[in-house]
Amino acid sequence: MGGEREIPEKLSREQIATLYKAGPEAVVSLVQYLQDTNGFLQNNIQILQQNLEQVHQRLRAVEEQLKKNSRNSHKPPSSDGLKKIPKVRKPSGKKPGGKKGHKGTTLRMADNPDITEVHKVERCRHCGQSLKEKETLGYDRRQVRQVFDLPPIKVEVTEHQAEIKECGRCGTRTTAEFPEEVGHKVQYGPGLKANAAYIKGYGLLSYERAAELFEDLFGVPLSAGTLVNIDREIGQRLGEVNERIKEQILDSPIVHFDETGMRIEGKLHWLHVAGTQEATYYMPHVKRGSQAIDAIGILPSFEGIAVHDGWSSYFNYGCDHALCNAHHLRELTFVHEQDGQRWAKQMIEFLLEVKEKKEKSTGRRFSAKRIQEFERRYREIVAMGMAANPPPVEEGKKKRGRKKKSKAANLLARLHRHEKAVLAFMYDFSVPFHNNAGERDIRMMKVQQKISGTFRSFEGALSFCRIRSYISTVKKQGLNVMSALQDIFSGKQLLPEPC
Repeated sequence: MGGEREIPEKLSREQIATLYKAGPEAVVSLVQYLQDTNGFLQNNIQILQQNLEQVHQRLRAVEEQLKKNSRNSHKPPSSDGLKKIPKVRKPSGKKPGGKKGHKGTTLRMADNPDITEVHKVERCRHCGQSLKEKETLGYDRRQVRQVFDLPPIKVEVTEHQAEIKECGRCGTRTTAEFPEEVGHKVQYGPGLKANAAYIKGYGLLSYERAAELFEDLFGVPLSAGTLVNIDREIGQRLGEVNERIKEQILDSPIVHFDETGMRIEGKLHWLHVAGTQEATYYMPHVKRGSQAIDAIGILPSFEGIAVHDGWSSYFNYGCDHALCNAHHLRELTFVHEQDGQRWAKQMIEFLLEVKEKKEKSTGRRFSAKRIQEFERRYREIVAMGMAANPPPVEEGKKKRGRKKKSKAANLLARLHRHEKAVLAFMYDFSVPFHNNAGERDIRMMKVQQKISGTFRSFEGALSFCRIRSYISTVKKQGLNVMSALQDIFSGKQLLPEPC
């Protein structure tokens, strides 16, 4: 904006009339005065117009933000609050309940119960005669009842004693060696540590609540500091395992990438995730972009297909890319519902049509002719959107920097520039339509953030990420989490198998 001009000295009507009658020199002064006054007014009108345009831009930004929800933006469903629009589920035509072949989890009677409790007959139910001395005729198996319950949980204390023996030949006394894992006078064992890691790393309880749970369930008064030390120990033990997980992901044909903000020592850091159907790798870093991606070391050497949400730093790497169309559908919904742009609805219908035909296809890919037809339709819709959102016309004095684009214009630029990545699911049927797998991997980490708010140290965040990487990988491979956590202390070969 230009600076305000100085206000000319105000003249009364009588002074102006006197100057007008006084002669040519006075008339010139009067004209100069009127020009100065006009210039001042024009300058201030321009300033007011610029201020008004800024207010309108801010108002539009606020209105757009208020109109956003989990259906038409990247906002999570939890942010919708009571305004959330309930999903109306369309009838599928299928009968309710479990389907044929589905393995249920119905409680079934055990063939060999651990405890048998016999309920004796005291008297005859007809005449009341005592039957205590009578011999039992048997039990009706059809009327047996079983109760599945947990026994009282009690911590088991194992005392290790080292034998001392004296040699009969030389008289030397020899003391047995304690196991390597028993290095302290009093310590917690692998089972208890595995439970602590499960409760904290998988159950996502805070340290204080986890300590309370241990005392209530097991009668062990663990402190929050002890739980922190257990996390650190497990994190160190899993260092090599996490490197093998990273190598497994690096060799995969398709990898999902995502990132989210996290607080460490009260400062903003970024949690990065790379995941496949069988493995998950988490890593915290102070940066979000290329510096962090290079430090993690997956994308710089990756030669497969990277599925992500379109963060610009990902495109700095030479692998193939596939963009999340679930994000595109939400953004297109916003442009259609709030801006009333028809092309957005057509693009939604197009993407869902291609997705449906892909899912119904019995082959491995579409024919070349069908792909060309899909590409033609896609480009026509993008062109329609470009026509509806022409670039802004510069008026007056140019401002420094790039002109801010609308949401629709930014979306169109991405759809146009990264056409191959948007339609990657169409070219290769093994590529998913969305990046939901990456978002699922990162979702529970956001739950942890809601519970604890922040990590007090980078070491603590790193230990947590290593434990979650291991647990998530164990779950994806269908293994028992508790058994896998106990294996950390047993010296067994932990997954994945080294290459």
